[in-house]
Amino acid sequence: MANPPQAAHRFHLRDIVQDRRILLMLALGFSSGLPLLLVLGTFTLRLAFSDIDVRAIGLFSYVALPYSLKFLWAPAIDRLNVPVLTARLGRRRAWMVTTQAAVALCLILMAFSDPKTNLALLGLGAFLVAFCAASQDVVVDGWRIDAAGSDFQGILAATSNLGYRLGLIAAGAGALFIASAGGWTIAYLTMAALILVGMIAALLAPAFDAPPRVQADSTGHSRFWSMRRAVLEPLTELHGRFGGALWGILLLVALYRLPDFLSGVMASPLYRALGFDLKEIATVTKLYGIWVGIAGGFAGGWALARLGLFPTLLLGAFLAASSHLAFAWLSAGAPEIWRLTVAISIENFCGSFAGIVLIAYMSSLTSTAYAATQYALFSSLYALPGKLIAGSSGFVVAAIGYPAFFVMTSLVGIPVLILCLAVGRRGQRQDEAAARAAEAAGNRIPGPELPSTARASGTA
Repeated sequence: MANPPQAAHRFHLRDIVQDRRILLMLALGFSSGLPLLLVLGTFTLRLAFSDIDVRAIGLFSYVALPYSLKFLWAPAIDRLNVPVLTARLGRRRAWMVTTQAAVALCLILMAFSDPKTNLALLGLGAFLVAFCAASQDVVVDGWRIDAAGSDFQGILAATSNLGYRLGLIAAGAGALFIASAGGWTIAYLTMAALILVGMIAALLAPAFDAPPRVQADSTGHSRFWSMRRAVLEPLTELHGRFGGALWGILLLVALYRLPDFLSGVMASPLYRALGFDLKEIATVTKLYGIWVGIAGGFAGGWALARLGLFPTLLLGAFLAASSHLAFAWLSAGAPEIWRLTVAISIENFCGSFAGIVLIAYMSSLTSTAYAATQYALFSSLYALPGKLIAGSSGFVVAAIGYPAFFVMTSLVGIPVLILCLAVGRRGQRQDEAAARAAEAAGNRIPGPELPSTARASGTA
């Protein structure tokens, strides 16, 4: 049975202590953020420091694809029960505990897999971690939505964002410091133990489970009708609003962060090739760099408020692409800490700036009636092409070297700028037309709220 909805109330500081949902969400956010870098940035550093060929490192970026494809099995998690556990814990909590336990077991597998002797087994472990962690994200987001009414969603989303960032710091800087002192096996075993934070939170969390949806039609055509309403109608609505320009808009979304995905996979091998050690990399890229990225996100939000969506969209595309020249400059010089700090400052600030701008742009394209489905389409589209192409980045580096590679990723931004000029205003014009129509009818439409950037910024 579903829990009764929470009564609306104003948020006070004492709620942090009195309302356990906040602390539970912090822990669950930490558990969601922890595995990400263990199959991305930290994982590629482990491969680089094991002297794995740069081409193989590029190919291993594919193990993180489940994060971009989780929408395919999300409906199953939302409907199926976990044997035994669901009866005791409820569907949401049962899935949380199951996926968290699976993540921990797969991290243990990665801990005892030596890249030099069991590279395939290590890659399998990384893929399984990504799959289980992506599934955990689905159920944690579902619990957050079920656990609070609309008045409390912003607070829980912000808390989840903070926990997610703390998980990234633990899996980034924390894992690198531990690996530097005690080796990669100890580092990954420690990360597996930290999953207990999320498991304890899941066991303590109330069982906020949404009631099962009742089929409106029990005839043989009900499933087809549900598929049409869930998939085709949101796409049809988009095409009805944007017409032929929709294809250009989709291409813009797909390419906007492409330079970041291409360069991000090769950042860790570059640090190793230049001669930086794990402590230097952890301090500059995983500790300092995260806070610079947060500052970039705030700057993007400020620019959106002051300049408007379309000018900031152009600025974000330019900054995101041109910032890779900092890595080209870094790769052509001596391995000095101040040079690494400058390059990370430019790259992380500009990448996060572009990330918040893209989220705002994708949000502006959705309609109220189909916001969830349309935003899921855009958010999957923006990441998938880059991750598919990024696997070949190691071969490009092996052929032309790091400086030329990062110059090339900057040049990818040129067609993105052209697309911004060609179709970037379409979503803004549609929103302005809707606002004018509503104003003429005597209604007031509030501006769209920007969603969290916790899952959107770069994770190289």
